[in-house]
Amino acid sequence: MSAQAERPLLEICGVSAFYGKIQALRDVDMTVNRGEIVTMIGANGAGKSTLMMTIFGRPRARSGRIIFDGTDITGMPAHEIARMGLAQSPEGRRIFPRMTVMENLQMGAALADPEYFEADLRRVFELFPVLEKRQNQRGGTLSGGEQQMLAIARALMARPRFLLLDEPSLGLAPLLVKQIFDVIRELNEKEGLTVFLVEQNAFHALKLAHRGYVLVNGRVTMSGSGEELLAKEEVRAAYLEGGV
Repeated sequence: MSAQAERPLLEICGVSAFYGKIQALRDVDMTVNRGEIVTMIGANGAGKSTLMMTIFGRPRARSGRIIFDGTDITGMPAHEIARMGLAQSPEGRRIFPRMTVMENLQMGAALADPEYFEADLRRVFELFPVLEKRQNQRGGTLSGGEQQMLAIARALMARPRFLLLDEPSLGLAPLLVKQIFDVIRELNEKEGLTVFLVEQNAFHALKLAHRGYVLVNGRVTMSGSGEELLAKEEVRAAYLEGGV
């Protein structure tokens, strides 16, 4: 096996991050291997979204290192990180509401080779058929579920090697949550896409993920396979049964 195949695609090594004087991440260590779905679960305010944003350098890690495919990206500008093959569907979707669905997708493809645009467009329309019907409609007029589909589709138009998804199920009805998670599974199983998923919906996230981490007050407190974490009593009490 080659050294490239053996090493993780993403390594987060002792990362701490702050918002002003408030410490949001505390010595976080985690890895994501090629072809994996890895999830980070935790309560609201635990630092999950901060971790995802820190990977893209906003905020910058105050200490520690972030290594993608063997390259230290800790100090890189966000656009250079994106050029390496990372794409994000952020918390709150953050689509361009005044732009049409098609224009949003074109924005997502800005860093990709134009040669693949039509094929990539067909791919996201197959994954999310409603977007093809809505392609001339302004993003801000879509339903919450459709906006989430658009946010993921826009990220996929960048042809990423590593897809970061921040709270893709937030505020969605159960049927739409299942549809979103089915698409994530399909992308991973059929295309081998590596996915890092931040989620409050611990049950769905851990059922989907190969491995998971639990973040509490900015610090990783547990890790293991999705099945192992689902079976842990403290995880079930805190995240699956309404406990604290």
